Amino acid sequence: MANAFFSFEPFNSSGYQNGYGSLLQGDLMKGVNKEIQTRMFHETPEERVMFSKYHGDSTFTDFGMSEETVYSPMEICPDSPNFDTILQEISVVTDFNKEKPEQISLASLKLLSDYRNNGLNKSNEEKEIEQSNGRRLSTEEVIRVAGARYIQLYVQTDDDLSMLGHPFGCALSGLSTEEIKDVELAHFLLAAAEKVGNKQFERANKLLSQCDYLASITGNPVQRVVYYFAEALQERIDRETGRSASGKQTQELDFEQAMMSLNPAVMGYYERLPFSQMLQVTVSQTIIDHVGLAKKIHLIDLGIRTGMQWIVLMHALASRGECRPVELFTITAIGTTASKQKIKDTGMRLSGFAKSINMPFSFKTVTVAHMKELKEDLFEIEAEEAVAVFSPMVLKTMIGQPDLLENLMQVIKSINPCIMVVTEIEANHNSPIFVNRFIETLFFYSAFFDSFEACTDRNDHNRMMAEKVFNYQTIRNIVATEGKERIMRHVGINVWKTFFSQFDMVETQLSESSLYQARLVIEKFVCGGSCTVDMEGKCLTVGWKGTPFHSLSAWKFNNLESATSLIDSNLESATSLIESSEMLISSI
Repeated sequence: MANAFFSFEPFNSSGYQNGYGSLLQGDLMKGVNKEIQTRMFHETPEERVMFSKYHGDSTFTDFGMSEETVYSPMEICPDSPNFDTILQEISVVTDFNKEKPEQISLASLKLLSDYRNNGLNKSNEEKEIEQSNGRRLSTEEVIRVAGARYIQLYVQTDDDLSMLGHPFGCALSGLSTEEIKDVELAHFLLAAAEKVGNKQFERANKLLSQCDYLASITGNPVQRVVYYFAEALQERIDRETGRSASGKQTQELDFEQAMMSLNPAVMGYYERLPFSQMLQVTVSQTIIDHVGLAKKIHLIDLGIRTGMQWIVLMHALASRGECRPVELFTITAIGTTASKQKIKDTGMRLSGFAKSINMPFSFKTVTVAHMKELKEDLFEIEAEEAVAVFSPMVLKTMIGQPDLLENLMQVIKSINPCIMVVTEIEANHNSPIFVNRFIETLFFYSAFFDSFEACTDRNDHNRMMAEKVFNYQTIRNIVATEGKERIMRHVGINVWKTFFSQFDMVETQLSESSLYQARLVIEKFVCGGSCTVDMEGKCLTVGWKGTPFHSLSAWKFNNLESATSLIDSNLESATSLIESSEMLISSI
């Protein structure tokens, strides 16, 4: 393939958002500032952190689709693991002090071992964290070192806060002063999480006060990660002790509004980080591969948001030429009645763009008060239309309510699309054990914040807003809430494969063209060298330095007859799939 297929310029959304309102920056930043606590607190017993296996095979057995209702039995972590087994495992790592009244759990050591062996695989502790060529430790590496340090100091002191002054031998050799401070800060956060998990809220509050003192939303990635996770832990304490402020409930509403608004935070994320653009291009090419040369194409979007992801596909379809023109391209957006106006605004923007490129276009909406009310007869689908369904990271929000998810899938199955493309967060953040879930989420977002640091200016106010919109609101939901309030339940692709199989869905291979284009998009970014694009079977995953962030998979229903592959004939139409984004936007 040649580069003539595409002209991959970084996405510029300035034209697309001109003339449209955006969420006020003040609203997005609401609740960020906190009173700084400057006193040092001390306590007596040592911390212990429960770790869970990181990034293992994700199945229904490992991570239930719901705490209340699951599709297959869920493994339950024992409340009181065998004491002799715990002691035996601990002795492998360090000399255990039998005078301690509290023990580190077996799960703690297992996950800690996994992390220590992941990227820090040296022969001794000093070599493990020794830097090469002056490279700074990543945020994920800092958290890993803090975990190792935390376990080692467990047997040496009884004071939660004063332990940071304890000699650590050669274990921190090779680290800069700033990195040592980062390790200490992460140490406080891990300790606080364990206290919250044990419902030792007074002790947790003291440790969180130290996090408040040392962390900052304008600091380095470690300081920012700790700030947001400490905020989430504090909210969890407030909720469990009955001190939760009602004002915090509105932050999640701000998040939902932000995702559908062309505000600077959303635009900055799309423009500066390669992940969304790469996914958009791959999704568009996959849809083109499967709708073939159909004259009427109907796209059902389960989460339309700003709609700007479809200008790439629309431009490609409009460029087919007179020999095989598209007679009508229809988008049906699904949403709730609460988002009806936002969806309407998105439709107006897309209609304006379609008019500018002379594309016959129709925008329809299906809005329901509750997803359980979604039915097949709400959709206006013509017999000759090639129907595609796109699910952009929305299924995870229904895991906590399996009846909604099952109803949605039954409706889609009855529509019988020629292809369903699914993007999701590729992580395991649905453990019913709080501290396990906390640790998994902490390592995931440590890598995510590192990607923000590499791709954006630290002093960019939009970067700060984007971290709050895209990251903190998800962090707080995973960490601070339980039950039906916890709607962000990320599970890995293996879980989704098991789930989809129950609806007679079969995964289909992504085309070489779509994979090629995904890599071309990433190569256009300065930070693209740190992005990783891998295949998990037939599923595409994209992430940062080996930590997967997103998955993209394509599915067909078994009751859909196999169609002749039209991928080769689609390569010609793919020539203009992306083109220059600036050219696309300027034509609106």
